[in-house]
Amino acid sequence: MKNVVLIGFMGTGKTVVGRRLARILRREFVDTDAEIERVTGKSVRQIFAEDGETRFRSEENILCEKLARRENLVIATGGGIVLNPENVAYLKEGGILIGLRADPEVILRRVGRRGNRPLLRGGNKRERIEGLLRERAGAYDVAELTLDTGVGSPDRAARAIIEYLRERGYF
Repeated sequence: MKNVVLIGFMGTGKTVVGRRLARILRREFVDTDAEIERVTGKSVRQIFAEDGETRFRSEENILCEKLARRENLVIATGGGIVLNPENVAYLKEGGILIGLRADPEVILRRVGRRGNRPLLRGGNKRERIEGLLRERAGAYDVAELTLDTGVGSPDRAARAIIEYLRERGYF
C-alpha cells in the first residue's frame, strides 16, 4: 500500500497529524527531520549551523529516495522538502501527497516560542514566516488534498485524510 506523505510549511502540524494518522492506520510513522537527525547524529539546528542548508537538503534528498522504495508508511516531511523537484518525484512515486496549511498567525503561535527553527533565526519571526511563505508560494500545490490545520483538531485532520483516502480507494 502507498505511503501517506504529509507536506506543508513548518508549524502546520505534519508531525502531530502524522503520528495520529499512523496510529489509526496501524502504519509505521517516519518524520524526515527526526530520521535525518538519527542518521547524522546531529540536530537539524546543528546541521544548519555547522554544515549549512545545502548539506541538510542533500540529506533530505537521500532520505526521499530511500523512502520511495518502502510501503505502508505515514511520512511527515520537513517544510522545505518540496523545494527540490526530485524529492517530490520520489515521494509521489511511493505515496500520496497530502498538504497541510495554516495562517501565518497560527504558525507563529506554534513555532514562535521555540528557538529550534533554523530558518526563523534572526529578525522578526512573523516577517520571516510571511517571507518564506511568499517564496514558497505554489510549492505545496503538488498535494492531492490540502487541509487547513489552523481550524479543528489534529484528530479531525487525520479523520479527513482517512476519509479522502477511502473515497479514492487507497484502502
